[in-house]
Amino acid sequence: MLQDPSTQKSQICPTCGTRLSESATRCLVCGTELTAKAATKSKKAERGMQASQMPQLTLSLPAALGALTLILMIGAATVYFSLRAGITGATITEPTLEGTATETVTVTPTATETQPPTPIPTETPLPPFDYTVREGETCGLLAAKFQVSVQSIIIQNQLSSQCFVSVGQALKIPYPTSTPAPPPTAIPNEATQTAQACEKVPYTVQENDTLSSISFNYNVPQDAIKFYNGLSTDSVFIGQSLLIPLCERFATPGPTPTATLPPPYQAPNLLLPADGAAFTLANDVVTLQWASIGNLRENERYQITIEDVTSGQGRRLTEYATDTKFIVPTSFRPNDNLAHVIRWWVTTVRQNGVDEQGQPVYDSAGAISEKRVFTWVGVAVEASPTP
Repeated sequence: MLQDPSTQKSQICPTCGTRLSESATRCLVCGTELTAKAATKSKKAERGMQASQMPQLTLSLPAALGALTLILMIGAATVYFSLRAGITGATITEPTLEGTATETVTVTPTATETQPPTPIPTETPLPPFDYTVREGETCGLLAAKFQVSVQSIIIQNQLSSQCFVSVGQALKIPYPTSTPAPPPTAIPNEATQTAQACEKVPYTVQENDTLSSISFNYNVPQDAIKFYNGLSTDSVFIGQSLLIPLCERFATPGPTPTATLPPPYQAPNLLLPADGAAFTLANDVVTLQWASIGNLRENERYQITIEDVTSGQGRRLTEYATDTKFIVPTSFRPNDNLAHVIRWWVTTVRQNGVDEQGQPVYDSAGAISEKRVFTWVGVAVEASPTP
């Protein structure tokens, strides 16, 4: 058997530290001569090196893994407690464990089938219809004919505020809107009559009219006028049709022996002929036209006064009509070839009984319109003889 090299005697080279056999006299690495003194020195060096070596620890693989795991756990615990102590300045908030929600079963009752509500029909406005202007027709006549306001015709056709139309012009005429019926209860000012039995007077808004002026003229509160006409604001426009509830008039002290009459109407607005117009013998028909002030009552009329200024005050004609136009009779035409100045105006009157001959007696029921004039030649002018 071979002898373990660690048990053989050897010496150390004093120069390079190479281990040599005890009988070697020369170092095979560095070539140093080994004498007896050198051999003794090498032995001391060997003993010094052996004394300075660290003890060797040999562990099996499972033990090594367990030691490594223990070291990692110690390091992790050190870091954890260091962070909790605020070494790094961070604060760790431990999450709060929330309880698990327990679902509660709710018993839902069986739904009862309900019938859908009956839909309320809504009124669909009709589109305007086409109309061609005929001879002698004006906006006022068309408004009265189709029971619409002049303002609605102006807005529908984008006309000027004077509402001038010509023969053959195509217009869009809106259908009249129905007046909303007042509710049977909750009447303003705590009136004793119901809305159905309340006496109402139609009124057409004139130029410069306001809701306050209409209220003052009829002695009816503004709120009552707004209520009966479905108005949400105090604004009114020219040509707008209103219903004036006479049953809402402010009470007057003392008993009223007679029926309460509506206040005076506004002055009618004259339309045609224009002021200063000229007519000749070729014009057999002269038609006077004015704007409607609203629906007249059964005992009310328009009073038309026509006088021949050229012939003096003795030649005057007074007629009554419910329409907003009047044709001057040909008997009133002058009988000479002079241009007679004819003056005319219109007002509103109300019948107040009859006279001894059974003719109606009329009293004034409104303001007098402006006075206009036109010229009318009754006989053709003779041509001068040619020399």
